[in-house]
Amino acid sequence: MSTWAIGDVHGCVRTLDALVAQLPPDATLVFLGDYVDRGPDSPGTLDRLIALDRERACVFLRGNHDQMLLDAADEWMTPDDLALWTKHNGGGATLAQYAQRGGVPDEHVAFLRATRLFYDTPDAVYVHAGLNPFASVAAQLADPDPFTMLWTRRHLDVLPAERRWEKTVVCGHTPHREPIDQSNLVLIDTGVFRSVADGFGRLTAVEMPARRFVSVLYSD
Repeated sequence: MSTWAIGDVHGCVRTLDALVAQLPPDATLVFLGDYVDRGPDSPGTLDRLIALDRERACVFLRGNHDQMLLDAADEWMTPDDLALWTKHNGGGATLAQYAQRGGVPDEHVAFLRATRLFYDTPDAVYVHAGLNPFASVAAQLADPDPFTMLWTRRHLDVLPAERRWEKTVVCGHTPHREPIDQSNLVLIDTGVFRSVADGFGRLTAVEMPARRFVSVLYSD
């Protein structure tokens, strides 16, 4: 059975369906988080992921946008945090999409609450944003730092040889026009919600450890 990681979906459910249709039906799908915000249908995306979990082997990681929705649902956000999410991180559109459905259903909150911070395998560790480049993978998995795993970009400013990682880290979070494929880092956020004309607008998956990439263009 193969393992395929899927990058940040961001409410683009039709693009997600197009990508999943190209992956082997018996593969384990590791979703790297950021299921909501930015795109046209965050509620529909969570509906589809919940259905996929019933149909095939899936692992769901938590992204920073998923955490923001959880914090809003749990009423843990400060007014400043709420404004940051709704005005600058796509949360306003997400709440409007849910308002059309009568609110955020308990099933969606429970799904997000059950997501993981990381998924560890012999070949790679999967995490939404990345890891501290100056600490071993083992040490960070033994004492997980949610802020780092959900938000960091420090590893992108470090050469591969400078990262103290004993295995490959597979992540998303930071959009790039092309996937990053380095000795100890694979990054597959290709900005599905961003403009195709600017070189983004794709949802990308990678088979590990083979490092075979598949991308589909955004479809609304």
